[in-house]
Amino acid sequence: MRVPLSWLREYVDLPAGETGRDVQAKLVTAGLEVETVEQLGAGLKGPLVVGHVLAIEELEGFKKPIRYCQVDVGQANGTGEQQNIVCGARNFAVGDKVVVVLPGAELPGGFAIAARKTYGKVSEGMICSASELGMSDDHDGIIVLPPEYEPGTDAIELLELVDEVLDIAVTPDRGYCLSMRGVARETATAYGLPLRDPALLDVPSPNSHGYPVTVGDPVGCDRFTARTVTGLDPQAHSPIWLRRRLQKAGMRPVSLAVDITNYVMLELGQPLHAYDRARINGTIGVRRAEQGEKFTTLDGTKRVLDAEDLVITDESGPIGLAGVMGGANTEIADAAADPATGETGGTTEVVIEAAHFAPVSIARTARRHKLSSEASKRFERGVDPEATSAAAQRTVDLLVLLAGGTAEAGVTEIISPSAPHTITLRADHPDRVAGVAYGRETVVRRLQQIGCDVYGADDLTVTVPSWRPDLTDPNDLAEEVIRLEGYENLPATLPQPPAGRGLTERQRLHRRVGRALAGAGYVEALNYPFIGAEVLDQFGLAADDPRRDLVTLVNPISDTEPALRTTLLPGLLAALRRNDGRGEHDLALFETGLVFRASGAPRTAVTLPVDHRPTDEEIALLDAALPRQPRRAAVVLTGAREQSGWWGTDTPATWADAVEAGRTVAREAGVELIVRQDQQEPWHPGRCAALLAVVDGQEVLVGNAGELHPRVTKALGLPERTCAMEIELDRLEEAGSGSLEAPRVSTFPVATQDVALVVDTAVAAADVESALREGAGELLESLRLFDVFTGEQLGAGRKSLAYALRFRAADRTLTADEIAAARDAAVALAAERTGAVLRGA
Repeated sequence: MRVPLSWLREYVDLPAGETGRDVQAKLVTAGLEVETVEQLGAGLKGPLVVGHVLAIEELEGFKKPIRYCQVDVGQANGTGEQQNIVCGARNFAVGDKVVVVLPGAELPGGFAIAARKTYGKVSEGMICSASELGMSDDHDGIIVLPPEYEPGTDAIELLELVDEVLDIAVTPDRGYCLSMRGVARETATAYGLPLRDPALLDVPSPNSHGYPVTVGDPVGCDRFTARTVTGLDPQAHSPIWLRRRLQKAGMRPVSLAVDITNYVMLELGQPLHAYDRARINGTIGVRRAEQGEKFTTLDGTKRVLDAEDLVITDESGPIGLAGVMGGANTEIADAAADPATGETGGTTEVVIEAAHFAPVSIARTARRHKLSSEASKRFERGVDPEATSAAAQRTVDLLVLLAGGTAEAGVTEIISPSAPHTITLRADHPDRVAGVAYGRETVVRRLQQIGCDVYGADDLTVTVPSWRPDLTDPNDLAEEVIRLEGYENLPATLPQPPAGRGLTERQRLHRRVGRALAGAGYVEALNYPFIGAEVLDQFGLAADDPRRDLVTLVNPISDTEPALRTTLLPGLLAALRRNDGRGEHDLALFETGLVFRASGAPRTAVTLPVDHRPTDEEIALLDAALPRQPRRAAVVLTGAREQSGWWGTDTPATWADAVEAGRTVAREAGVELIVRQDQQEPWHPGRCAALLAVVDGQEVLVGNAGELHPRVTKALGLPERTCAMEIELDRLEEAGSGSLEAPRVSTFPVATQDVALVVDTAVAAADVESALREGAGELLESLRLFDVFTGEQLGAGRKSLAYALRFRAADRTLTADEIAAARDAAVALAAERTGAVLRGA
């Protein structure tokens, strides 16, 4: 919101020497974000005066049209003689009044003016355009003034060229500050001065003689005011003061009727629309659009409407997109002359619309049609519903004053009954929020300053003003008291929280996993938790795969990724692809975080209170409305796992590294994984491992690891042989034994026994390993598979698995007989369960 200081002074009697910087400091203290203070006319020095064009001589022989003008500038040049000025503009004629800058003056930007010879003539000054004076970016031609101004009149004062403009970044909760009225109220409060409210107007009562209006959707439009003005002069133009205020506020003057509606919107914050009465066909209505209904807006775009769009209609159909933009079919007509008859037309009767629309409805319509307007920006932030009548009256008054119109006696006003919003809070609530003793008198005074009606002693009943829809809870009122008393006055005090119990076991596991993977050479890559269905198609997931049951966001950041992730792999693989494309080909990335699984039918979350701690039941209801959010860890890797050097060639990353990453994670939870062959998208069916853990005596799938399917790597643009692992940490925590115990250092020696067992190729190594562990008993310290061999000497369909078994007792040195007995028991149980035969036996 751009706020000219000269305009602001109309509503607040600021001290005479107060500058824009001073006002900026006050408003920033009050909580407004005043980004800049623009100095209009900085560096401008006169004489800059009104000139009367007496004669124009067309100069020939140049590449572009050049005119030699004789201009009367009164006594501004000290002699009263005419000024001779060379000008290339074509939009003025003999008899027009223009703006002339004389020799000795200086324009903004350090452009000094002097008499100089150009195009064979001496030019004694310059006829100015709006852009040269810093008024606007209009380069179409020079400024043509109304004929009533005398030559020699000071144009700096006439055009209000010197001013200060505050540029305020209005946050969504402070929509009332998108108006001079709102900013003036904040300024008056900050300075402790009275406010001249521009909305305090004498408004006639509604009657049955106004323009007929029907509201078919009282929820979307709870207030509609219509006024009619007739007898407008189509030739009337916006006066200079009105055009300059619009330009300073960042708006482009268009025509008198449109400029007046824009001016009132800037002044009161209430968007308005003026319809050409001659183009309206019957009763004005407000309803929801029909699905697929078509409508052409003022910008000339033909739009297909949605059933949720709120539209203004007449008997022919839509004439306006409510709260966003009017229709081309009822646009105010220009006063252009008919080339055949010479007669001028234009709008002579207008119907003024001042309505209040539901903020959410307007916001959705503006985003749906990608059509953000000054009106929609205000409606979606919330405007004052009580200001519609005053805004319509102000518009009528200006049309009568500036366009010579006549206000019809009829006043249409449709209002849906609604009670004012009240909030109950304790008088010391702001004190407890801020930690400062304000006292009841201060709290009541500050709330009254923002327009609230306050009643009560210890318990206050506060009626919120109509222009503050953002005040809904006691804490909102506390914030108003605190900001007006000054955030800078809040003492710096350290909070005194109760002693905590430290990290939970879940948090400890999460941190241990991150440290372990980082220690194993993986780099953490944090990704946004959003995905689209397209990546799941690229993964080749079946239609009934649980990972396709997405939780879709109502307001996604990107339309291509509207859902929450059900797996960590899409984000990690995107990071891997991005880094590989930038020249990093040896990559090992990991991420730990939440995935989101839909938990039944969607539920509406309860609104938790802000003035006291929610109950356990309220928290439970809130949790029940959320999707299930298991915590996972995942890795992706490609290229070399170990770099080449003098010690030898590099070692490429394989599916085995992905499996080992799963074991690394599981060990941090105190779990020994069971690894079996599996087939699971998006992994290669022959190079995919299922990672299982024992929970309550049952083997439970906790993750998968292996090499990605070639179709997946091609679809995602990944390097060949890319590998990945994903594992669920919550399941590992269930399978674990709780806190990890530090390893014991034994003073007794270890005994190592190697055994090679021949089994069928269909037998899983995990089954052999499980039998060996159980058979070896408590003396077995560790077991490791160190070789897998197949060959003709073993026979078709057979393989050899070689294990290293480490035996140790905690209280003694084992004897050879004890070691042999434990080894033989292990081999015997493996033979019984898997048909294993000791190789070479």
